[in-house]
Amino acid sequence: MRLLERIYDLAIVGGGVNGCGIARDAAGRGSSVFLCEMNDLASGTSSWSTKLVHGGLRYLEYYEFRLVREALIEREILWQIAPHIIRPLRFVLPHHAGLRPAWMLRLGLFLYDHLGGRKLLPPTRSVNLATDVVGKPLAPGRYTKGFEYSDCSVDDARLVVLTARDAADRGAEIRTRSRATDIRQVDGVWQVTVEHTPSGARETIRAKALVNAGGPWVEEVLASGAGVNAKAKVRLVQGSHIVVPKLYDHDRAYIFQNADGRIVFAIPYQGDFTLIGTTDRDYHGDPAKVKATPEEISYLCAAVGEYLNKPVLPEDVVWTYSGVRPLYDDGASEAKAATRDYVFELDTPGGLPLLSIYGGKITTYRRLSEEALERLAPYLNGGKAKEGWTGKAPLPGGDMAVSALPALTASLRRTYPFLSDAHANRLAHAYGTRAAKMLGNAASPADLGQSFGATLTEREVRYLIAEEWALTAEDIVWRRSKLGLRLSPAEIAVLDGWIVANGAAAVIATREAGGRA
Repeated sequence: MRLLERIYDLAIVGGGVNGCGIARDAAGRGSSVFLCEMNDLASGTSSWSTKLVHGGLRYLEYYEFRLVREALIEREILWQIAPHIIRPLRFVLPHHAGLRPAWMLRLGLFLYDHLGGRKLLPPTRSVNLATDVVGKPLAPGRYTKGFEYSDCSVDDARLVVLTARDAADRGAEIRTRSRATDIRQVDGVWQVTVEHTPSGARETIRAKALVNAGGPWVEEVLASGAGVNAKAKVRLVQGSHIVVPKLYDHDRAYIFQNADGRIVFAIPYQGDFTLIGTTDRDYHGDPAKVKATPEEISYLCAAVGEYLNKPVLPEDVVWTYSGVRPLYDDGASEAKAATRDYVFELDTPGGLPLLSIYGGKITTYRRLSEEALERLAPYLNGGKAKEGWTGKAPLPGGDMAVSALPALTASLRRTYPFLSDAHANRLAHAYGTRAAKMLGNAASPADLGQSFGATLTEREVRYLIAEEWALTAEDIVWRRSKLGLRLSPAEIAVLDGWIVANGAAAVIATREAGGRA
C-alpha cells in the first residue's frame, strides 16, 4: 500500500454532483483537491433525477421559500454556464377541478415568476386547453383551462462529469472506482485509505480537511473510522421514473396534479420518448439495489393516464430507472413532504474539519458548493480567493451564448459534412464547443473508426475513456449519453467487447491507480 507524501488541502468522498461541485469550486480557488468515488461518476443519485433544473413549484406549498428562491436564481445561472446540456422547457399545468383551485395555482405561479429574479426565461401565461395545441393530447372536455410556465431540463450525469472535468482541468485529482475504506486522524491530518476496486490496489492519501459527500452512503462514510457520531440523520426516499415512446408531438412538458397531493411530470425526452416521474416513498435497504417496483410503474402510468386521451400501460415502458435521494430527516410524516433543502454537519474531532452533507438538489449544487467552502474557509489556505467564480465560468463546452446551439450544430455540419443532422445535433448537445476537439481532423466516417450504432463511434468512445473517466459500456451508453435507449443489447455487448479487446480497461486501471485523467 502506497502512502502519498503530498498533503492535500481537501479530500472529498463521493463523486456525485455535490462532491464534484465542491471539488471544482475548491480547485478554482487554488486549493489542492483529492476526490474519490467508489463507482463511476454520477452512478448514484445524481444520474437518477427527473433531469430538471427548476425552482420546485410544489415546494411553495411547504413554505420552502428560501429554497425555491435560491433554486430559481440558480436555474438561469446554470443555463448560462452550461447551455449545451441545459435548455429551457415550457411546462403545462392543467387545472384539475377537483384538486387545487385555480386561484392557488395562479398565485403560486406569480410567486414562481417573481421570487427568483427571472431574466431570460419567458413568463407564465394562461392557456385555453380547448383550443391550444397543448390541450390536444389531453382527455377531451375534461380540462379546459391551464397555465404554461418556464423551467429547464438538464442532462444530469453529464452535468456531474463536466463539473469533474473542469475540476481536474484546474488541478484536482479525480479517482473513480476508488472506495474510501478507512478514515483516520494521524499526525494532525486526515488519513484516508483508498482501494481501487478493479485491481484491489490500495493507497493512503492525507488531507487537512475532509468532505463527506457520500449521498445515500453518508452515514457509512462516517462509520469508516472518522471518529464522529453523526447528529443529523439521513432519510432515504426512493424516486422512480419510466420512459415510454413519445406520447405527443409538441415540445412542451406537463406537470400533472394527483389526488394524493403529489405531482407527476411528463417530459419530452431524447427526441423519440417521454419521461414520466417521479414517485416518493421511503426506502429501506441497500441504495445500490434500488429498482422501480411494479407498483410504482403502475402508479406513474395511472397518474398520466388520468389526464391523457390515450392510456399509458406498463407494457409501453421501454426503460425504468430508480434512485435514492439522501434527504435530511426533518421528521416529516410523508416522504413527499420531507425537505429538499441541504444541511451541513461540521465536526472537528481532534481539531480537524469533517463536513458531511445531507440532502440537496441538482439545481442548487453550485450554491451548496459555495456554502460548503464558506464553512471550511477557516481551515483552507486561500479559501476566500475567487469566491463566487463558478457562476461566471462556463463548464467545459459551455463557452457560448444560451441561444447558440443551432449555430454550433450548423458549424459542425459545415466542418464535418459527413455527419448527419441528428449526429451533429447530438454531439453539440453533449459536448458543446468541445465537440470539435473530440472529432479532431476527421474527414470521413472512416476516420471516426468503428461504428457501434446510434451514431456512437470509436473516436467518441476513445474520447470518453481518455477525458471523461468512462470505463465500461454502461458508463458510455447510460451516463455519458442515453444511447442505451437506441442500442440493442447485442450492440452494447459489442461495445463492451471492444473496450476489453483494446486494453482500455487496463489503461484506465493504471491511470486511476496512479494519476488523473
